[in-house]
Amino acid sequence: MTINPRKLNTFLMFKLPSAYFTGVRTKYLDNEKCIVSVKHRWINQNPFKSLFWAVQGMAAELTTGALIIKKIKETDKDIAMLLVKNDASYSKKATGRITFECTEGKLIDGIIKKAIESREGQLIALNVIGRNSDNIEVSKFSFTWSIKVRA
Repeated sequence: MTINPRKLNTFLMFKLPSAYFTGVRTKYLDNEKCIVSVKHRWINQNPFKSLFWAVQGMAAELTTGALIIKKIKETDKDIAMLLVKNDASYSKKATGRITFECTEGKLIDGIIKKAIESREGQLIALNVIGRNSDNIEVSKFSFTWSIKVRA
């Protein structure tokens, strides 16, 4: 099965409804990057009338998770993935459409190859930047994933 933005958005509706109903949507996915966006609306706002930090986190996490899922599917191996750490910083009020982008797909190739060859769990930290429609950074995330070939 090929992983693409449309399939990921359908997946959200059934498996991660909180992300789907708050407007998180995958816009682009290839071997090197994933772009996810969400528009600030009433349903996903905080008391300060900006995008709630957890919604930003869901969108940012999806960029890294989608890249890993895509790469795992391409190996045809039984590989487990688990989020083990998350760091975030917020630098500007998130209003309007916020776009999250991870461009570290090539790093994932190497870590999956290492996990397959060593048969041991591997850790990878992937970075995501959230920007508003004026291309101004509003948040930064780092997600550390564990990747391991199942026995």
